[in-house]
Amino acid sequence: MISNSPINQTLPKILECTLRDGAYVVDFKFTKDEAFVIAERLDSLGFPLIEVGHGLGLGASAKGLGHASASDLEYMQSAQAAVKQSKWGMFCIPGIASLEDIDLAASQGMGFVRVGTEVGDVENGLPYIERAMQHGIEVYCNLMKSYVVPPQGFARQADKCFNYGASVVYLVDSAGGMLPKEILEYHGAILDLRPSASLGFHGHNNLGLAVANSLLCAELGFDIIDTSLQGLGRSAGNTPSSQFISALIRSGFNVFYDVVDVMQAGEELTRHLIIKKGYDTFDMTAGLALFHSGHFEKVSKVAEFHQIDARRLIIELCKLDKINASSEHLEIAAQKVKLQTRNSNDIVNNLS
Repeated sequence: MISNSPINQTLPKILECTLRDGAYVVDFKFTKDEAFVIAERLDSLGFPLIEVGHGLGLGASAKGLGHASASDLEYMQSAQAAVKQSKWGMFCIPGIASLEDIDLAASQGMGFVRVGTEVGDVENGLPYIERAMQHGIEVYCNLMKSYVVPPQGFARQADKCFNYGASVVYLVDSAGGMLPKEILEYHGAILDLRPSASLGFHGHNNLGLAVANSLLCAELGFDIIDTSLQGLGRSAGNTPSSQFISALIRSGFNVFYDVVDVMQAGEELTRHLIIKKGYDTFDMTAGLALFHSGHFEKVSKVAEFHQIDARRLIIELCKLDKINASSEHLEIAAQKVKLQTRNSNDIVNNLS
């Protein structure tokens, strides 16, 4: 069902994730001092929710999933020292994080935690939700790759999370390829099941739709929208904070942020970290096919082995599976791309 909700003019909270999702851009190499400086600036700008730490969340460095320049504890201590008026929090993926990581974060003053699970596996988050709630920490559930299930399936999974105790459930456009009409459909489905649901949106910018989708979510009454300075983030990046605030202003929201100060913070703190020029066509393909960039290295190796275009391989793989990149599915997809290439070459040869 497509939502017919009127435009909402209540300003959503912004969860500023420069220091978490933005860490992918610097290979998780924000130092504890850089974390302090950026968190302090975000706090002074009035962002109510500031996320810090390794891109993959609590416990990721210890699991060898990319070694960050600071430990989880050091990021916690930097955030606690820097943030005076807002809440700081961290990301938590069950299986990467442990329940003891929640205990440690609670001891350092963490105000919120985002429990991230695949959209079909929300049950894995229950022990982490319960442990955080025991500490009085606010819990948001991040349903990664939300688009791999239909709207009604997403609504049922979101409903479970609310029953577990989550205060907010996130619609997550992990591949940056969701369309505005799809946002409406997912929103309508959850409101049909739970009219008072508090929702968040995390959008990536692979098809250049992150700001438009985030603005739509704000107008639909979503409670939290994720942004980052200069759009710093994995793959094609996140919704840029200053662009989103500018769009809110243009749309008539009563915005308290000084958008020029936010622009300046992005110029000073993160712009120099962005080295991409133009549009990365692999990021674009990820948005087109709804492909998660975390599988790109594996796909690239298969494409190189078969001497085929990795972009075409991504497209064929995602026709089979948008969640994983199994060796079996990659081989099937590679053979299909090779056949397409061979047929195309045959046509060209026949014309010459």
